[in-house]
Amino acid sequence: MRVTQSMLSNNMLRNLSSSYQKLGKLQNQLNSQKKITKPSDDPVVAMLGLGYRSELNRVQQYNRNISEVKNWVDTTDDAIGHGVKVIQRIRELVVQGSNGTLESSQRQAIGVEVEQLKNQLVTISNTQIGGKYIFNGIKTNDRPDGKFEELSPEEGFINLEIFEGITMPVNVKGSDLFGNMLEEDGSIQQLVQALNDPETTDVEIGEFLDKVDNEMDRFLRYQADVGAKQNRVELMEDRLAQQEIISTKVLSENEDVDIEKVIIELTTQESIHRAALSVGARIIQPSLLDFLR
Repeated sequence: MRVTQSMLSNNMLRNLSSSYQKLGKLQNQLNSQKKITKPSDDPVVAMLGLGYRSELNRVQQYNRNISEVKNWVDTTDDAIGHGVKVIQRIRELVVQGSNGTLESSQRQAIGVEVEQLKNQLVTISNTQIGGKYIFNGIKTNDRPDGKFEELSPEEGFINLEIFEGITMPVNVKGSDLFGNMLEEDGSIQQLVQALNDPETTDVEIGEFLDKVDNEMDRFLRYQADVGAKQNRVELMEDRLAQQEIISTKVLSENEDVDIEKVIIELTTQESIHRAALSVGARIIQPSLLDFLR
């Protein structure tokens, strides 16, 4: 087959164009640090990337959910812990008021403190997180003020998904925790009335110890339940952190370039390109115009 000058020129231009394309691709990879800049560069990498990115987004959403759960249970634990201290103080005052050595005015002074402690429990029942009342079920915009209606499971619990198919109730129903102790006819108000009544005997005041102990037991039971949730949240948090690391690594391995490898390939391609230019300049014969310059 006869090889003409035109064929040599066309081949050289085609090879140089291909070399420029390779240089451009390597430069884009170096600048973006990604294997591809558009799906057509590598459809397989693009398709896998969609799946890996979707998985990473899902894990990150669970991480946000678990952070929200942690805020709820930590706030609930703190509120219940303060409630336990208040009830413990009320118990101490019941013991003090029933020892038979106090005058009527001293009992009334104890009654005043008990009433203040009741108000403190009402304040605890109004605990908020992010503007939401945590003890009022799904009615988080309604201020309970220590008065809780009985709510169904659908209305009483706020559930958040912490992993695929796994949900956790993040709140404690106020009706379960406080019972009717803060009502007008509740145990604490009855105690206040007994302390203010001069006719109340020491034995009658002492009988409130069992009621206060029952309230204490209920608070401690829910405090233990919230503590168990905190432990579970910490385990799920660790698991999701590891899951995010793995998902990020898989996505990176699929999409990110090896910088050192790209630099070596770019340097090699530049050398090849310069050699192609040099060889091409020697192969193409001078034309008559070159001699006339």
